[in-house]
Parts: sequence; C-alpha cells; structure tokens
Amino acid sequence: MDSKTILIVDDNSDLRKSLSNIFEAKGYRTIDAATGKAAIDKAREEMPDVALIDLRLKDMFGLDVMRELKECSPSIECVLLTAYASQASAIDAVNLGAYSYVRKPFDTEILLETIRRAIEKREAAETLRESEQRYRMIFDHSPLGIVHFDQEGVIIECNEKYADIIGAPKDVLIGHNLLKLMRDGEARWEIEDTLKKGSGYFEGDYVSEISNRKMTIKAKHNRITSENGEFLGAIGIFEDITEKKKTEIQLQQAQKMEAIGTLAGGIAHDFNNLLMGIQGNTSLMLMQVDSAHPFYERLKNIEKQVESGARLTSHLLGYARKGQYEVKPINLNHLIKETSDTFGRAKKEIVIYRELSDDLHAIEADPGQIEQVLLNLYVNAADAMPGGGKLILKTENTTHNNIKGKMYKPKPGNYVVLTVADTGIGMDKETMERIFDPFFTTKEMGRGTGLGLASAYGIIKAHGGYIDVESRKGHGTIFRIYLPASANKAVKAVKSSDEFVRGAGMALLVDDETIILEVGKDLLEAMGYRVLTARNGKEAIELYRKNQDEIDIVLLDMVMPNMSGGEAYDRLKKIAPDIKVLLSSGYSLDGQATEILKRGCDGFIQKPFTLNELSAKIIEVLAIK
Repeated sequence: MDSKTILIVDDNSDLRKSLSNIFEAKGYRTIDAATGKAAIDKAREEMPDVALIDLRLKDMFGLDVMRELKECSPSIECVLLTAYASQASAIDAVNLGAYSYVRKPFDTEILLETIRRAIEKREAAETLRESEQRYRMIFDHSPLGIVHFDQEGVIIECNEKYADIIGAPKDVLIGHNLLKLMRDGEARWEIEDTLKKGSGYFEGDYVSEISNRKMTIKAKHNRITSENGEFLGAIGIFEDITEKKKTEIQLQQAQKMEAIGTLAGGIAHDFNNLLMGIQGNTSLMLMQVDSAHPFYERLKNIEKQVESGARLTSHLLGYARKGQYEVKPINLNHLIKETSDTFGRAKKEIVIYRELSDDLHAIEADPGQIEQVLLNLYVNAADAMPGGGKLILKTENTTHNNIKGKMYKPKPGNYVVLTVADTGIGMDKETMERIFDPFFTTKEMGRGTGLGLASAYGIIKAHGGYIDVESRKGHGTIFRIYLPASANKAVKAVKSSDEFVRGAGMALLVDDETIILEVGKDLLEAMGYRVLTARNGKEAIELYRKNQDEIDIVLLDMVMPNMSGGEAYDRLKKIAPDIKVLLSSGYSLDGQATEILKRGCDGFIQKPFTLNELSAKIIEVLAIK
C-alpha cells in the first residue's frame, strides 16, 4: 500500500520537525510549510491526504488555509492544531469543514489516532466517490433507458438513453409525471402497479405523449425502499425493442413462407404428374382424330385446361423457389419492352412510361420466370387502377451500398434495380404486411388465386434478389426489385420448335409413377421409339447394363424413392460415359436438377409436356455430340 502524505503547516520549525519524525516513524510521508501560502503551493504540487494546520499562522488564518486547500483538493482532510482556541471555536471550525482539532500541547497517541481516522475517512470518501462515478458512468452510458421517479411518479433523474426512447431532452423530462407520459393504458397501469404493489412489467406498443413517436418497448419497474422500509420512489428500465420485434416478425414470416413453400412445391410436383397423365392421353387421342372429328375440340379444350393447371403449378413452384428452368445472362430491358408492349395492347386505358437505363447490366435469370414476375406486377397494377392510370417502369444499375434502410442485408456486389410504380388506389399497412403471402388476395371470390405476388417473391428470392413494396391508401404503389448483376454478356432468347418430330431407336423410361410409365411408353412408341421401362433407379441400372448397346436415350425422373434421379444418373454415367440422358420432373429446374446438368446430363423437360415438346427435346438431346 502507498504511504499516505501528511502536510504539516506551522510557523514553528522545531514543532514541524518533531511532528515529521513522529509521523515518519509510523510510515507516513511528510511535507511541511511555515506559512499558509507555502502550504497552498505545496498542496497543489503534492496533493497530500491530510493537512495538519496551525490555527494561527503569521500570514493567514488557519481556516482560510483550510478553505484554499479544500478548493484545490476537495478530498483532503484537515486537522486543526491550536493552543488558544476554545472548544466552541474549534467545534465551529469542524463545522466549517475540518475533520477534527487537536489542542497544544498534544498527546502523541491522540494525535496519531486522529490522523489515522482522518485518513480512513478520506479513503472511505474516495471509495464512495469512485463508486458514484462508476454508477454515474453505468447510468449515463447504459444501452437501456433508466428512469428514477418519486412516490407520485414524478421523474427525479433519467439517463440519455431513456430521453432518446421517449423522444425528449432530459431537462424537459425531469419534473414531468411519468404517468402522464404514458398515453397507452396498459403501460400506465404498469407504473401504477409499481407505485402500489412494488413492481411492474410491460411489453408492447407505446406512444410517447411528448414526441408522439410510436414504438415497441419493454419496461420493468421496481420500488425503492429505505432500510427501515420507507417508500422512496421507484426505478425503471426501458428498452426500445422496435427493431428487434421487426426482425422477429421477419424471421417468423420467412419460416412460415418457407414451410408453405415446401408444401406448395410438393403439391405442384404431384399435380404436374397428374396433369402429365391427362396431357399424355390427350396427345395420344389427338393423334388418332382429325380436326373434323366431333371430339377434336373437346380434346383441345382439355389441353387448354392442362395448360391452365400447369400455369397454376408454375405459380406454386415460383413461390416455392423451384421455378427456374433455364438460367442464362439476359437483358432485363428487352423483357420489359416485350412484356409491357403486350400488356399495353390489352390494357389501353393504362398509359405505360418506360425509363430504361441504356447501360443496364445483364442478369443471370430464367427469362420465363422473370417474365412471369413482370406480368404479375403489371396485372397487380392494373387491378389497382380499374379506371385507368399510369404504370411507370424504370431500370438502373446500383450497388449494395445504395440499398439502405431495409429489413434485409444485401450481399455485396452490383445489382440491377427495377421499379414498377402505379397511380392506383394503394394499400393500407395491414394489406402490405400480407401482400406476399400465398393465397392472400383482396379480390372477390373467383377472381384471383392469391399466388401472383407470392410467386413473384419466391422467384426473385430464388434468383438471389430482393423485392420491396411501398404504398399508402390513395397514393399508389411502388415495387422495387433488386437482382444481382452479371459480368457476362446477355444472350438473345431462341424459341424452340413446337412441331412433332418422329424418331427412331430405343428409349429407357424411368419413373416411379405407374401412370407416367404407361402414358410415357405410349407417347414414345407413337413417336417411333422402342421402349423399355423401369420403376426405380436400381431397376434402370440393371436394364441399362443388359441393353446398353441398344439404348439410345434414357428419360430419367428426378424424384424417386430409395435411389434419386441424381444418384441413378451418376451410376449410369460410370457404366457409359457418353450416355444420353434427359431429366424429367414435376418440379422445375431447381438446384438439384441444375447440379445434375452441371455433371454432364444432356437436358431437362418439365412435366406436364406435350407430344410435340417431348419429341423436339429428344431430338435435341440426341443431336448433342
């Protein structure tokens, strides 16, 4: 422990020396001064712990010296030394700030005990001061709002964080009644519970009476009582959890949409398999009748219904983020021009404005799926403008640094941003919060599936992008879509032929669905192929081993029990590295199918497909060298 320093102030040099010897023998460090002025100067330099001051000095009165010392070092303890003062005057000196007094001639033991106690008092005061500083530091810099109020609810003290949460300066809040700040009844009741019962807790929406700011808060209050149980007021801890609640809601929404997406994807897959059975049988019947046949138009109507069903499942797959078919670098401006021109011809009451960037980056996307997103947004805008209006389409390049104030954190890089704005009726907050929910619609029964914007959301997320919406009732709606930019050059879309192409050779058809095997076999045979069928991957491998010299192409279902299409493909590829394989699935070209294609698979066709589509795709795969 550091030795304590004692300042001896007396005009008697012999006494100063004698006192120094006494104190130093006890381990203290001493400094001395013969005058008041010299004592003050030394105190400023040395900062002693205790000053022993003669009450009557030649240049100053001892009490004046004490006041000066206290000003330059408030924590110093002063002991007065006097031979003349009465006990009453010495007590007066103590009342003015002296720790104690010792009368000359002094008893050494009494003097040492007085000095020891003065030092203890100084150390206790210093400890208390440090504790108060720590408390003040914690109070002032706490990440939580802290408020201290009295028995009536009047604010005695609060920190800056609390003032920030309430939205008013500290000096305005202090003296304000906390009960009057709480416009929300439940929050106010919580304060009243604290004052009556001892504690209270509130979590929920709160509107500040001063700033009119709405937020979500968490508040806990406890009464403060003295040692004898006297009620002294209460202290409250406030936390603004607005952003935390938003994040929790966002996470819950994401989990909900992910769960529904998984369900929707499974339903779409199974439904596409059913449609495949209908479409396949319809195609076979159409091959047997000409346009004059009384059933021809009915069969064509069935095909149209299958197409409608396939569009519905494409929405489901889009929402489930399994809707990508062919991803390649494309120019978004070209798609916007084509789709908006088509839409404009059908909706002449809507004036379309295009502000498309001349140097727009390409994007890696499935053109068909992005076209679906655009059309869904156009239709949504048209529904909001039944009497006509303006549709504004704008594109520009941006970066992640410019995508600010969002609930999500965009990945670093360049982006293409598409803005779709309308002058329609707009939406209220409740509608906006549910706008991307599947099966949610504001249209009357029978006029909408509630899948358009949900599928748009899923498609954009599947492409690594983000979609936002801004709207106010009566002020139109703005959608913004951010898609990652591509460094590759955009390629022009080339439409494949829909004409029937006859083939020859042997095909191995692999599918776990009986109806798909039956109708698929009939379709392939109608095209001119000989057909082997397998119900699973293991059976397909055995058949291929026995007939690999005759089999020209394998049509392989991607989703099968026990052995997936991907595993079956890898095993077939080991048997014959140059094997021709066409993947098929009720799902679209999702991540799993894309990975199989990257491993060398020759093509993909989505169920349900027509006879013409299948024949063209097989010829395309067989032509690959």
